[in-house]
Amino acid sequence: MKILDNKLKSELNLRTQLNFPTEGIEFIDITPLILQKDVLDEITGMFVEELKDKSIDYLVLPEARGFLFGTAVADRLKCGVIPVRKKGKLPPDYVETTFEYEKEYGKDVFELPKLVDESYDGKGFYIIDDIYATGNTIKALKKAIEDLGGNVLGYGCVVNISPLNNDKEVFSLIEISEEI
Repeated sequence: MKILDNKLKSELNLRTQLNFPTEGIEFIDITPLILQKDVLDEITGMFVEELKDKSIDYLVLPEARGFLFGTAVADRLKCGVIPVRKKGKLPPDYVETTFEYEKEYGKDVFELPKLVDESYDGKGFYIIDDIYATGNTIKALKKAIEDLGGNVLGYGCVVNISPLNNDKEVFSLIEISEEI
């Protein structure tokens, strides 16, 4: 892993594990970023600054590591949180839609929960995840929200593996390459 850009002032501590969860994948462990309260606070603050002028009704957070960053941001922005869960983690009566997509090491199936007393139609959504690799998770999630009539106002991540996606629209705090 090679760091191409780091917007954080705090010391950057990322861990990697080769061949996890499958052969040929280098897992990027963001746990050190949340273990250090100053770093977590800085990350939260940077997202809040980026999003404060957007008309966001809900932050959309893919399971599970998106939950870690997005809930703190949502608290500061005073908006709702939509936890996107893997299929079968929500009771069937509370699933709004299910969607499938390809990721770096296989397929995943996610479910969006129903909102309380309202629909997705016309609401403003922003997607936050921990790592943006190929972008397939966020692309599939964006399409699912738009299919429900929602407005995706943008998306961001803590770590962007930019050579895998070449996406100029993603807001990220740390940009890396898989090169050593």
